[in-house]
Amino acid sequence: MELPGHLPTSLAVIDKKIVKCSACPRLVKWREEVAITKRKSYRDEKYWGRPVTGFGPSDAKVLIIGLAPGAHGANRTGRIFTGDSSGDWLYRALHRAGLAKQETSKSRDDGQELFDTRITCAVHCAPPDNKPSTKEIERCGEWLNLELDSLFATTRAYLALGGVAWKATQKALIEIGEELPRKRPKFSHGASFKFQGSDGNTRMVIGSYHPSQQNTFTGKLTRSQLDSVVRKAGRFAHAGKPL
Repeated sequence: MELPGHLPTSLAVIDKKIVKCSACPRLVKWREEVAITKRKSYRDEKYWGRPVTGFGPSDAKVLIIGLAPGAHGANRTGRIFTGDSSGDWLYRALHRAGLAKQETSKSRDDGQELFDTRITCAVHCAPPDNKPSTKEIERCGEWLNLELDSLFATTRAYLALGGVAWKATQKALIEIGEELPRKRPKFSHGASFKFQGSDGNTRMVIGSYHPSQQNTFTGKLTRSQLDSVVRKAGRFAHAGKPL
């Protein structure tokens, strides 16, 4: 395997290498097994069954970081947060904030488009029970480092969906050479902090509960809560300060 750290920082190159990655045997076995056994409601569809790259422009001002592809969502469609309930929640919020062309995303060729926004994840392969191991998160973190570095010149707001993404985002920013405040809030919905980037521009990191069924079905995350953090990220990224 070619080490991620040896790659150019072009997003196009990074994405091509991510799709070919087989660094985590457990995740490779799981994603491919799911693509063969399938869910009954999708039995006539061809599953992607490979690592899923980020989605959105290479000059994004807002970067959204999730946990990992859903087994029958992105692992099926090949586009992050596409084809499952979590995606329905996220794209609806993005559309309402003027950051997405459509309020739903069902497949890679459905015409969806993101405006000044890119979505990626801490782990690029669907994990069993949606729980990647610490080692798998660390290994895939090399890809997140490269993606954040490639996008850094334009990104102003980072929206981390869930505790794993909250930690992974901060770790990646530090590893690409950024200095974050020593005192940073613990993860919670709406938690945020600003930092001055190495280029002199102010940036913001925002936390949100993940729009998983576990959170949305129980009411831990409401639509208004998700709308609020998405709007906050979009407004800060475009105005340089939260409104």
